[in-house]
Amino acid sequence: MNPWIDKNVLITGCSGIIGSWLTKRLVNQGAKVVGIMRDHVGNSSILQRNIINRMCVAHGDICDFLFVNRVLAEYEIDTVFHLAAQTIVTIANRSPLSTFESNIKGTWTVLEACRLSPTVERVVVASSDKAYGDSEALPYRENQPMKGKHPYDVSKSCTDLIAQSYYHTYKLPVVISRLANVYGGGDLNFNRIVPGSIKAVLEGRTPVIRSDGSPLREYLYVEDAVEAYLSLAENLHRSEVMGEAFNFAPHQPYQVIEIVREIIRVAGMDVVPEVKGKNNLGGEILNQYSDSTKARELLKWQPSWDLTQGLACTLEWYREFLDYSPSV
Repeated sequence: MNPWIDKNVLITGCSGIIGSWLTKRLVNQGAKVVGIMRDHVGNSSILQRNIINRMCVAHGDICDFLFVNRVLAEYEIDTVFHLAAQTIVTIANRSPLSTFESNIKGTWTVLEACRLSPTVERVVVASSDKAYGDSEALPYRENQPMKGKHPYDVSKSCTDLIAQSYYHTYKLPVVISRLANVYGGGDLNFNRIVPGSIKAVLEGRTPVIRSDGSPLREYLYVEDAVEAYLSLAENLHRSEVMGEAFNFAPHQPYQVIEIVREIIRVAGMDVVPEVKGKNNLGGEILNQYSDSTKARELLKWQPSWDLTQGLACTLEWYREFLDYSPSV
């Protein structure tokens, strides 16, 4: 049975990489999706793939309580996926106030509106593995404290703790996701390693690695991320899920240079990445990877895409999006 037919679903951050894929998936499953969009993102997948004509869009700011309250009420929202955030570490370091505003105030505003809504039955909040901060205890496990130090990491630590507080204090039916680095078509932030490197190879340029290439990361394909969010929402009624946080990761960390080399190999190019040679990443965590045993056991979630498959699909998405023909 399809649990999403005719469900009234709100997705904040619907124009982002995960939001656009999640929106498409829910629309195709018959949900009545409402997306909150603050800025008009002309290149977003929900616009490019015409998904926007199959959903409702509410234009406004998640920090505006009256606006969020109105959306929940007028569309009789049942399920909320709170994904909206400022997600770029370099922007957070350069402009911390806007990041704190979106990520922290935006979270408490959405959750307070959900608390007061008579129709909201489940809320999925996007935290991040960055919320753990820089830790020598790897892989991250859900019982570790939130110890962000830099603006973006701190904003996600706060997001996570605020969501937990709404469950423990008000019994709001909320669950928290802590995903590894998500990649896939639709990520328009080209200063990230995957889209930036793909764009470079498609343009015949040399991908640039800001560090010495050694930092460890995990990379989760966007369709596995969508499955993670759906599994959280569909299991939120369970006592062992409600109020909990879950890591989602492939259990396979890679060095940054390995990722770039794999992108080059999948693209069939013959270039060598330019390595800057310093691990001064400007407020980024050096090594991070997570244990997602909890999600695998309680939610029966498993990643379906390996890195090569995911990168191949991602590269084709950008080739079409950027309108580059394969090299002859």
